[in-house]
Amino acid sequence: MPSIAKRCASPISPAHKDLPQTLVGSDGDSTPQKRKLRSGTPAALRESGVAYPGKRVSPRRCLNQSPNTPPKRIESAVGDKPMKPKKSPVKKLPDSLVSDSKWNPRDAQQMSAAKEALHVSTLPPFVSCRENEQKMIVDFCKGCIKQEKPGSLYICGCPGTGKSLSMEKVKGLLLHWTQEAGLQQPEVLTLNCTSLSSTSEIFSKIISKYQSPKMTNDRTSALQLLQKLYSEKQQSTKMMLIIADELDYLITKDRAVLHDLFMLTTFPFSKCILVGIANAIDLADRFLPRLQALNCKPIIVTFRAYSPEQIIRILQQRLKVLPYPVFQPHALELCARKVAAASGDMRKALCICRAAIDMLEAELQESTRSLYLSMHNEDKGQQAVTAPGCSKLQEIDAVRVDHMVLALSRTFRSPVVDTIQSLPQHQQIILCSAVKLFRGRQKDTIVGELYKSYLDVCKSTHIPATGFLEFSGMCRVLSDQGLLKLGQSREDKLRRIALKVDEADIAFALQGVRFFRNCLQ
Repeated sequence: MPSIAKRCASPISPAHKDLPQTLVGSDGDSTPQKRKLRSGTPAALRESGVAYPGKRVSPRRCLNQSPNTPPKRIESAVGDKPMKPKKSPVKKLPDSLVSDSKWNPRDAQQMSAAKEALHVSTLPPFVSCRENEQKMIVDFCKGCIKQEKPGSLYICGCPGTGKSLSMEKVKGLLLHWTQEAGLQQPEVLTLNCTSLSSTSEIFSKIISKYQSPKMTNDRTSALQLLQKLYSEKQQSTKMMLIIADELDYLITKDRAVLHDLFMLTTFPFSKCILVGIANAIDLADRFLPRLQALNCKPIIVTFRAYSPEQIIRILQQRLKVLPYPVFQPHALELCARKVAAASGDMRKALCICRAAIDMLEAELQESTRSLYLSMHNEDKGQQAVTAPGCSKLQEIDAVRVDHMVLALSRTFRSPVVDTIQSLPQHQQIILCSAVKLFRGRQKDTIVGELYKSYLDVCKSTHIPATGFLEFSGMCRVLSDQGLLKLGQSREDKLRRIALKVDEADIAFALQGVRFFRNCLQ
């Protein structure tokens, strides 16, 4: 093992004669710079202003420095006093974001903001999941405006699939495009056919865009004026974009009005772009055969029902305006899957989400009321028991799955469920007995057999049963309400009886009562 004397015999030791005395030890030997720095000589080294020509000090072995410190800053980093390591600055969020990063459902303003974001009347900044349909409509309208030629378009789809909302977006895009392209902006007429006092009023609305309205409301007069206008060449006439929503209203009243409306696009000098919106997918095939014969059948754009992924995307887009999460992810997914399986109606999904927020609000109110009553009715020693209830209130900071389940059950509840839940107890027992009797067996029986099943249920639950005459009368009442199918016979006991409603509806309507839930299990 080498000795310390050998370590001091450095190949650069003869050079110590040219160095200041402060760098030479008392025994005449020079020491490395690092050892001198530890002995308290860095001040003399700085005063001399001479750089030490020995071995370069590694930044990794310098006090209070990081491995990334450049060598040029080594001398300045080592001073008389040890330097504290610098901490990276912590970026602080604004107070508004910090305070609102977590949703407080007990705050009235935050609750109102969440409901407003999910309201049907609140227009989103852009329409999601309908980019392809919007592009088709915009391209069609652009072609008509560039060539100054008429055209007709029919938009169809299930309710709540974004038809009217997409047309509002398309209308804005067209006006912006014509302004940038330096083209003459078209006249835009947006109509909801359900608001018309009569079907012929639509022609008066159209002609009023070209000239002052006439005193007469006769359909033939307004239609003739439009036909004459589109039959003669006029230099100053601008393109007219007519958006007729709820177009199927014209079908139920007068089919001739619908034919005449689409025929306006067939005149030689017509500059009318007609866009009809309705829910009927096969309207053009069923009610416009004459237009197809005249080769003026409108172009059809179909808006399909939203998928679960699209519903989740739209809901998340609306909730992005809030700086805090309102729903648990699984709750939104449950709502999207249920609505997509039923109808794909986005408006219904928004209403269900708002109803789920109402469920949460009702739960908070009930918990707060219970806690308030317990704190005022119990003595001080028992108030400590109610303290966990207060902490439980603080834990509710989002709409959970159980809130969404309750909102879905109330939204998709059928009238049959409401009818069953409003029945008297013994009539509900009769339905429960029929479900048990028909489960896995024949779908009908005689009244006498059903009465025996009814007696067994009442006996097992210690409920006094009614007599057969009263039982037969209750069966007739259930038959009049459409819940049971009662046949004809001379004797009431031999009359055939069967269920006219689904067994699942009966089980769903009675599952909230423990008595019926145990009977149906």
